[in-house]
Amino acid sequence: MATYYELNPYRFFDPDENTRKLAREIYESTDDLPIVCPHGHVEPKIFVDNKPFPNPTELFIVPDHYIFRMLYSQGIKLEDLGIPSVDGSNVETDPLKIWEVFAENYHLFLGTPTGVWLDHEFKCVFKIKEKPNATNAEYIYNELNEKINSPEYLPRALYEKFNIEVLTTTDSATDNLEDHKAIRDSNWNGRVVPCFRPDGATDLLYKGWLDNIKTLGEQVGHDLTNYSK
Repeated sequence: MATYYELNPYRFFDPDENTRKLAREIYESTDDLPIVCPHGHVEPKIFVDNKPFPNPTELFIVPDHYIFRMLYSQGIKLEDLGIPSVDGSNVETDPLKIWEVFAENYHLFLGTPTGVWLDHEFKCVFKIKEKPNATNAEYIYNELNEKINSPEYLPRALYEKFNIEVLTTTDSATDNLEDHKAIRDSNWNGRVVPCFRPDGATDLLYKGWLDNIKTLGEQVGHDLTNYSK
């Protein structure tokens, strides 16, 4: 039996009646304002290329650790979700098969923040009428695949559709910001700006910490690996 989407427009508000009333008033007075995103894990390159996303699996599942970690916590192997392995062992590469695993276990996201985000994306952005499950997995995959290959779902089109005023990306200390330069030099009016995130050069527990320090030193023309220098 299909599960049809019915999303209450005030689903994110406090259940207390008085608080909910105030929240609705504030929301309705600001709903039409542009979005200012101060911290987004969006690769600026997608706005440079402005090409269709590869497929639904590469868009929703493989790059999103909130999704695959949740499924892993419920006993689903990361290899079955197409997540690259540290030792280079084989993982599933068929995007439809990965999507089917995701759809069959979609119910596991019930009551989670990730489930709320996914419901909103599928229903409000992509106009999907049913929640994913084992029966409709392929149908929804094909519907999503068709949409992300249409002009209205290209990265720049989505930026404008969402009424974004400014989008801040997350950039490492060693990022050369070439993609940001390309966006700035293009004839597109979207405002995408970098945000400095130095974790890779400041977190001593990060595996690539020393390599990042060396790279950063080369970029600034100074040895950062020795206090005596």
